Amino acid sequence: MENKQLESSSVYKDAFYIQKIGNKAVNSVLERNKKKNIDSVFSRDGKIFYKLPSGEITEKSPFKN
Repeated sequence: MENKQLESSSVYKDAFYIQKIGNKAVNSVLERNKKKNIDSVFSRDGKIFYKLPSGEITEKSPFKN
């Protein structure tokens, strides 16, 4: 029983570490996009949102069709 808890703890630590790396990468890209005036695209609950360099978040696509 104790060994399974130890393994489970290790898995959670690894998962948190991987999530930390992913969050850092995403934040880095968002910052670069903002500096280069590039819009960022997000999805939440099946809806697509766009974050403009001004910081405004909209559902209307800023991209030309």
